[in-house]
Amino acid sequence: MRKRLPLILLSLLLSACGKLVESPTDPGGGGEPVDPTATFTRVQNEVFTPTCAAIGCHDPLGRQEQLVLTPGQSYANTVGRPSNQMPQLARVTPGDASNSYLYRKITGAGITGDRMPQGGPYLNDTQIKLVRDWIRRGAPND
Repeated sequence: MRKRLPLILLSLLLSACGKLVESPTDPGGGGEPVDPTATFTRVQNEVFTPTCAAIGCHDPLGRQEQLVLTPGQSYANTVGRPSNQMPQLARVTPGDASNSYLYRKITGAGITGDRMPQGGPYLNDTQIKLVRDWIRRGAPND
């Protein structure tokens, strides 16, 4: 038994170490690992600019819900800022996609008002995953 004890301890230690290198997940991710390439720059270029910051929507003129999503303004207007429709939720809660109102608005789950973009076409799965994974990464301004 004494000879087996170090082997058992080593086995337990190695199995615990394996858990440390797993990718973080949260309920907003469905158990999927976080994509490390999900940056704010990509969210801006692939989601906000082409779909949200259109004239009359979340541009400086339209300012729907007092939200401007144009380059240079979108980060400060989303991360840690309360939602107008559900003030108990931030528009983006770093690390928590499920409780980020922006994520809820693009998926249509647990919201007030319409799913975004209003009237569609809605974001595709790849775009939604990009936003989700950026938030899950901690919503860095990268």
